[in-house]
Amino acid sequence: YWPELLQRGRRSGRSSTGSQRRYKSFRARRGWHNPRMPQRDVGLILVRQLASGLAVPMLLADEAGDLLFFNEAAETLLGQRFDDVGELHLKERQAIFAFRDENGLPLTVEQTPLVVALNERRPVHRRVWMRGFDGGDNEVEVTAFPLLGGGGHLIGAVAMFWARKKH
Repeated sequence: YWPELLQRGRRSGRSSTGSQRRYKSFRARRGWHNPRMPQRDVGLILVRQLASGLAVPMLLADEAGDLLFFNEAAETLLGQRFDDVGELHLKERQAIFAFRDENGLPLTVEQTPLVVALNERRPVHRRVWMRGFDGGDNEVEVTAFPLLGGGGHLIGAVAMFWARKKH
């Protein structure tokens, strides 16, 4: 709908309206439609679409471990909206999220389920304590699995969460 309106405005010689400029700005901020950003694998795009329609909290990361998306159900668990946070590099994510095992001992980045799924290219299930954006601790069950593209190459990973307790 919007791209059609934008084309109509260009053909008639009219300038863009404020709402059309805001739409272009929104698309440019998100890495998903920005021509200056590298093209995302279609598998990541489809998984993001799937995640946005599910009630299960989900995180989507690329092959480098950078957070690309989390759905609305995960927003409640993490204490922040994705639209307010946007994509996060792995180093930024490490500074925000804190993971501990069932005994309360801190997990290294390499021990977190999403990173294990990426590095070892295998599914992982683990119970952890996770601190989100809001500083609240959540006991969660995490299932993470790698996403492999058409040729078997790694394109990213998904983590799904089931909240147990919030403290």
